[in-house]
Order: sequence, then C-alpha cells, then structure tokens
Amino acid sequence: MEQKTTRPLGIDLFAGAGGLSLGFEQAGFDIAAAVEIDPVHCAAHEFNFPCSKTICASVVDLKGSEIRQLAGIAEKEIDVVFGGAPCQGFSMIGKRALDDSRNQLVFHYVRLVRELQPKYCVFENVKGLTVGKHARFLEELIEALKDSGYEVLLPYKVLNAADYGVPHQRHRLFLIGARKGEPLPKYPEAIAERVHVWDAIGDLPNADDFPELEKNDSIYAAWDTEHPYARKLRGLDPDPTNYGYKRMFDNSVLTSSTRTKHTPVSQERFLSTKQGDTEPISRFRKLDPEGFCNTLRAGTDSARGAFTSPRPIHPFLPRVITVREAARLHSYPDWFRFHVTKWHGFRQIGNSVPPLLARAIASKIMQAMDVFPCKPRRMLKPPDQALLSFDMKTAANFYAVPHNTIAQRTRKNTPARNQAQLQLG
Repeated sequence: MEQKTTRPLGIDLFAGAGGLSLGFEQAGFDIAAAVEIDPVHCAAHEFNFPCSKTICASVVDLKGSEIRQLAGIAEKEIDVVFGGAPCQGFSMIGKRALDDSRNQLVFHYVRLVRELQPKYCVFENVKGLTVGKHARFLEELIEALKDSGYEVLLPYKVLNAADYGVPHQRHRLFLIGARKGEPLPKYPEAIAERVHVWDAIGDLPNADDFPELEKNDSIYAAWDTEHPYARKLRGLDPDPTNYGYKRMFDNSVLTSSTRTKHTPVSQERFLSTKQGDTEPISRFRKLDPEGFCNTLRAGTDSARGAFTSPRPIHPFLPRVITVREAARLHSYPDWFRFHVTKWHGFRQIGNSVPPLLARAIASKIMQAMDVFPCKPRRMLKPPDQALLSFDMKTAANFYAVPHNTIAQRTRKNTPARNQAQLQLG
C-alpha cells in the first residue's frame, strides 16, 4: 500500500498551553484548532502555535460545526480529536456519572467527538479514574464512545512519562477510540532509555547569577549543553522522531527563568535537605540529580483557593526550580514559551501532558492510519511576545470573553503587565 505524505489534522479540546498539541504536532499532525476556556492559557497557546486557530471558549458552548468554521477546515476529514477533560463527580449513588453536572465537560467531549466524527479520539486523565467508584465513570465514558460509533482500545492504559524519555514521574490514563471501520492502534511500549533530572537541567545557567531575572523572565547567556536530551530540547541536535515545525528561536536566550527570592533561613533549610527528601517545613521535595522529578502539579485559581503547588528544590542550589527548569523536566523544548509570571508558568506546565508522552501516543495513531509523517520545511515565526504578559483582564479583552471567565486572584501590577496593556491600547 502506498503511504500518504500529507499531514493529518488534529483538534485539541482542552488545550491549556499545549502539551498534547505539541506532542501531536511532533508526531506529524497539524493542529487545526485548540479549544481552551482560560484566556491566559489561550494566549500562550497562540504564541506557541501560530498556525493553529485558538478558540477561547468552553466546550459546553461550542458545536462541532462552529469549530470547523472557526478553524477554516470546512468539511475536511478530521483525523484525531484529543483532550483531557476535568471530571469530578464521583460521589453519587444510583445516578449515572455522566449525568452529574460536575462532569459536563466529559459529556461535551463525547458530544463533540460525535459531531466532528474524527477517525480517532484520545481521552487523557488522572490515573485515579481507573480505581474504585471512579472506574464506573470510566465504564460509562467507554459506553458513550461506543454509542457514538467508536471502538475503544481495551484494556485502557495508565502510562508513566518516565517510560517515554521524560525525566519525570507522571502517570496518566489514556483511552483511545477508533471510528468504526478504522484500524485500532496500539498503546506505545516503554522505551529502555531513561533520562534523569540532571541530564535535563544540569546545563542551564543559574538564574540567581543574573540580577536582571528578578524582574524579567529572559536574558542572553552563554552556556554549554552536552547531554543528548538537553541538546535536542535546546535545538542543538536534530531529533529524528520529531516531525514538528521548526520555530525561529535564539538558543542563546535563557527564557522562563524569573528568580524566586528565599529568606536566608529557607535557603539554609533547602541546603540541609538531602537530595530526594522532602524539606519538612515547606514540604518541597529536593530533586535527586540521578533520579526522576516528582509530579509537577498546577496551582488553583481564586475560586479554588489560589493554591500554589509545591515547587521542587534544585538538586544543588538553595532555591526552587525555575519555570524553564520545570519545562525541561516536562520535555518542553527551549523555544516553547510560558507566561512571564512564575505562577501562571508553573500552572501551564503542571496542567499539561509531557510532550514526549503525547508524542508516543500520537505516533501510534499515525502508524494505525498508515501515514508516513513528514517534516515541514516551513519555519514558524512566533507572534508578539505581549501574549505572554497578559493578565486575566487583558487576555479576556483580547479574546472578547468576560473578565470573570476564570476566577482571578489579587495581583500587583508589574512592568511586564503594564507594557502588555500599553501595546494593546
């Protein structure tokens, strides 16, 4: 059979900053559209994926036909729809989980799959969905997909990112469905190679050596990178399994590295904590340079307490890791940018699927489709960096959505935010 050479189309329904989007792009898909309700995340996704249509909306309010229209794909065949819908309603007795209002996002995920009729669909979520009463919810989801015309690849799998070249212990559930008549893919097998913490971040300059990083998130710097994992993420070596677009990027710029100030007392505690142990006061885990990073988690918005998740302590330095160091541990390339604030930046990483794990899943779908992935010749130029400085109000104005779409926490104005406001007028 002659293999196709065109790039198939994918749609990301809960995009965040774009971990799944990036993994699928790297496997050879073009991301036609990305749906995300948070305007700040939308701005980061638009910056990193300038050829994708960023749709700032809830899946609850969208129809499949509207996504097609906004993405400009008319009646084109959609090859895959993917996303990780939040699901919370597991406490009911004698009630269908999908009928619970707290699970409406999952219900609408199924609805949009049914309306868009992609060849394949991928559902991603926490591994806890597979145990106890939560498993009932998963069974209902599988039945709903079957009723929508999809055969589900069973048994479903919980995959650990560390098994796919990511220096990070992160277990995620994946559920793959194929439209009836399409061949079912396989779940990816673990690879033998392991990448550890220091392989990923050992080359990065110490942010504390640059006073400018107290107020800015990037700076020009000179440094050497030796490990193959880090060299690929920095763009120094080719990655033969990466079929994503090249980005215009200066790899002598250290980005996403705003410093975190700690008291001398905190620094002493961090230094005295053994690598791999948890510092007892802050409850921060100190990274083991020869081990894996613990799961990086996202903070919450004001509606849920404005909680900032613990950030790991650097293996050797008396501080928590930077956003860029977290991105390296999550398998994001250095050209990928996050919001300039640490809070939003860590939230965007913590909410996302590691791109290398997403690539492993997407590559199996590509194989099932019998499509030979092709590397685009086109190099993408990133849009205005003001997108990365938006506060919630500015981002909401930019996407013409209500300011209270996502609950806000009280923040002081910063030069970066003020500059973004001025640039947008």
